[in-house]
Amino acid sequence: MSQSNKNTAFLGKTHIMNIVLNGQDKQIDDDTNIEQLLTSLDLNNKRLAVEINQEIIPRSDFATFTLSESDKVEIVQAIGGGSCDHKN
Repeated sequence: MSQSNKNTAFLGKTHIMNIVLNGQDKQIDDDTNIEQLLTSLDLNNKRLAVEINQEIIPRSDFATFTLSESDKVEIVQAIGGGSCDHKN
């Protein structure tokens, strides 16, 4: 590693990586976790499910699950509504 590369590594410089988000290419910082991604999309505190490479990720792992280059991310938001009237 050259001296200049060593210096930038210690300066906390972020690098950009590519993921596929709901079928669309998206660039994010290389150290982004699911919670950070959802916050950047204004989806934090929403009822949703996140799938990474066809695996559902538990909400309890959102803050610790770091995304990787070329991950395929699917976010599905739960939609409520209507009423259930069981009268005959």
